[in-house]
Amino acid sequence: MTALRGKTIVMSGGSRGIGLAIALRAARDGANIALLAKTSAPHPRLEGTIHTAAAEIEAAGGQALAIVGDVRDDVVVAGAVAQAAERFGGIDIVVNNASAIDVSPSATIAMKRYDLMQDVNARGTFLLSRTCVPYLREAGNPHVLTLSPPLSLDPKWYGPHLAYTLAKFGMSMCTVGMAVEHADAGIAFNSLWPRTIIATAAVQNLLGGDAAMAQSRKPEIVADAAHHILTRPARTTTGNFFIDDEVLADAGVTDLGAYAYVADADLQVDLFLDG
Repeated sequence: MTALRGKTIVMSGGSRGIGLAIALRAARDGANIALLAKTSAPHPRLEGTIHTAAAEIEAAGGQALAIVGDVRDDVVVAGAVAQAAERFGGIDIVVNNASAIDVSPSATIAMKRYDLMQDVNARGTFLLSRTCVPYLREAGNPHVLTLSPPLSLDPKWYGPHLAYTLAKFGMSMCTVGMAVEHADAGIAFNSLWPRTIIATAAVQNLLGGDAAMAQSRKPEIVADAAHHILTRPARTTTGNFFIDDEVLADAGVTDLGAYAYVADADLQVDLFLDG
């Protein structure tokens, strides 16, 4: 029996990139995955929609529920969570994957972009996590996994892109706070962050194009690390800031060559990590 068979995952985003890779890895186990995402129609610069993602999940062996909606909307989130629980009989795992990015400095960033990042990243994580808690309390091995970096007070992460840092660290603070708040219930709250940049649409379109993609790893490295975390005992795996390659090393995976987007590339360390 595979580890996540029959488990139900609620994920924000997931139409493409890291979120979809995590969903597909769970689907190969036979998991149920409810996606809450906005992308219902094809985007001119981004591959995939929530509907193509759902089709891929089912082709991989999972059950999919595609819910078109905005993680910033309280009513939409409550309805999506209730719909997922009703469809699959409960909720076992939450993956806070949805995230907006703009690395403009504070002097030039549009406040509309600042608000978007705060609302999607920090508020969205807070909202989806707390809305799922009543269902997670009834689960056998409940996990909440947030794609956010280790917290740091090093000024170098604040000066260049303060707005983005605030939004991502807000997600990480949800991990810290909710891990303590819900420890007695045995719900695991953890964050996961990649050692290197990952070959996603954000890297292609916003962070360096083809040159950055060539210095990236594939999203599957984060997906495999997430799988190892989500299959650990929740009560003894909470309040952590995991790094993908460290998780895999703990699981005995030391050859990471297959995850490189370009073979033998000089990989670029991701934001918020020193190396």
